[in-house]
Amino acid sequence: MHARLLHPNGRVMNTFFLSIVALLAVGFGLAENSFAAAAEEIDASANVATRRFYKQVDGAEEFVRSAKGLLIMPGVKKAAFIFGGEYGEGALRIGGKTVDYYNIVSGSIGFQIGVEAKDIIIAFMTQEALDGFRASSGWEAGVDGNVALITIGAGERVDTRTIKDPIVGFVFDVKGLMADISFKGAKFTKLDKSK
Repeated sequence: MHARLLHPNGRVMNTFFLSIVALLAVGFGLAENSFAAAAEEIDASANVATRRFYKQVDGAEEFVRSAKGLLIMPGVKKAAFIFGGEYGEGALRIGGKTVDYYNIVSGSIGFQIGVEAKDIIIAFMTQEALDGFRASSGWEAGVDGNVALITIGAGERVDTRTIKDPIVGFVFDVKGLMADISFKGAKFTKLDKSK
């Protein structure tokens, strides 16, 4: 995230912001179990998130089949007290098979208190978008590519004929799709996981 905090003398305090996010991640236990997650655990969680996605979003299975690749980030946790930190690990799947593992890290500023968990699914609808994501050492939403958040109301269906963005994202919890989310500033980094 490119948030900038200004010190009274006018200096930019990016390091301070990043330190606060890191402290939140440790303090709230965001990374405690996530850093240790094995490939099998990530895949199992990604399977659960995918089934929930298919159940909650009408037309999701057909939509997924048309995607060139699918990044599934299950149980992404966010903890906040004024400054917020977010962390999760997930699987990039092509043709239904996991090809790589990634983490997501993001931060935010503003009045916020609490801990929440959500699932994120990002669909790469073009080969160019997928290749760009895989070629990056640290892909940042809003900088390296824009992720269009998809929200549909009750009774509506997700449809590739009406969605033309090269990268689209779905954010949901046990209650359904979430609409008040921004991907901007979220950074995805490839993990070295062996099965």
